[in-house]
Amino acid sequence: QVQLVESGGGLVQAGNSLRLSCTASGRTFSRYTMAWFRQAPGKEREFVSAIRWSGGSTDYADSVKGRFTISRDNAKNTVYLQMDSLKPEDTAVYCCAASARNYGLDSLSTYAYWGPGTQVTVSS
Repeated sequence: QVQLVESGGGLVQAGNSLRLSCTASGRTFSRYTMAWFRQAPGKEREFVSAIRWSGGSTDYADSVKGRFTISRDNAKNTVYLQMDSLKPEDTAVYCCAASARNYGLDSLSTYAYWGPGTQVTVSS
């Protein structure tokens, strides 16, 4: 069982930055692919970014590529999402997720474990 807790959300102006953190329980964090998804009001949850447990390669949604950076610190059981040049359309609840798989990373069904989420609001 893996429990995930996100932190770092808040209210920022467009163009500014935020860094989200997601800390996992358990001793096998290094063997999980970690991802961030987001859900805006009235919209479906969508993939943002993922980092594989094997090799640490990363994937990004086109909408955040070049602005967001995902990273992980296995010693701290934590995955980060550095969000720069934020836009109002980035406003959403951001959730982290964990999977034992290394494929299908943009699919909700890939992930067995989810955090409750943290709100990010970007004002114009």
